[in-house]
Amino acid sequence: MPSKKLDVDKLSKRFLEQSLSLPKIRVAVVYPCSNDALEGAIDAAEIGLIEPILIGPKKIIQKIADELSISLSNYELVESPNGPNAAEEAIKLVREGKVDALMKGSLHTDELMHEVLKKENGIRTSRRISHAFIMAIEKYHKPFIVTDAAINIAPNLMAKKDIIQNAVDLFHMWNKNELPKVALLSAVETINPEMSSTIDAACLAKMAERGQITDAIVDGPFAYDNVFSLHAAETKNIKSSFIGDVDIFVVPNLEAGNILAKQLVLIGDAVSAGIILGATVPIILTSRSDGVQSRISSCAVAVLIVHAQRIMKDQKGYYSLT
Repeated sequence: MPSKKLDVDKLSKRFLEQSLSLPKIRVAVVYPCSNDALEGAIDAAEIGLIEPILIGPKKIIQKIADELSISLSNYELVESPNGPNAAEEAIKLVREGKVDALMKGSLHTDELMHEVLKKENGIRTSRRISHAFIMAIEKYHKPFIVTDAAINIAPNLMAKKDIIQNAVDLFHMWNKNELPKVALLSAVETINPEMSSTIDAACLAKMAERGQITDAIVDGPFAYDNVFSLHAAETKNIKSSFIGDVDIFVVPNLEAGNILAKQLVLIGDAVSAGIILGATVPIILTSRSDGVQSRISSCAVAVLIVHAQRIMKDQKGYYSLT
């Protein structure tokens, strides 16, 4: 098990520099009606990551800007009375090709996703939509992904297949030459017919062996401590190359993922970025309680995805995340 501690600040700086080396992207910021939501978008703009279009009630947005001593004179504002209407306006901009990404402000996630997932006027694709947190903590030697902690409440087997593939494609944004190790989490490391997550894990691992999930090494079920802690694995006599070296943690349901991700941030001091995958454009989505730094990091991820999309479309006519 690698024992080297991660310099999270250095990693974050390197990651940000990589994104800043690329042209900025146009982002529809949906209902930025809280201090962190507005400040995160404007800070990301001022350092050169995005060109924001702020969608929401102009008076409220301006009031928040005044309180934060932020000038909005260089930014486009689109009047919209509430969160659902702002989401609808943002989707229109995507469909018209006027923005490269969306950024969730202070509205509820389900209000935004209702518009994203509309069959007639949404921005869904053939791939299932899922959320991924890219995280880094000092105790773990490399960045990792936790999925899905925000969108899919109780995914079935085939939904989990898409969730995994979305995360694998995301991993290859910053590491094209390595197969990510994907750990399928449960409460135990053995198959238990009474615990459906263990059966799903076994099936998904076999699906990866058969090429139904590509460009990754997939194994499970694993209890979280078994793949994170060498001591726990040795105590349970578990031998695996995954121990202490996982790239993607796939949780059995949203509740487990949400708890895990928030524990890592609040107790483990994790740096995190949140992104929705599988729509026609990346959607920057963090918790409403997340701070400015998380929103900036999420914008940096979106920049990488947008430019990877453009490269893949130029080369092959498609992009795997959609």
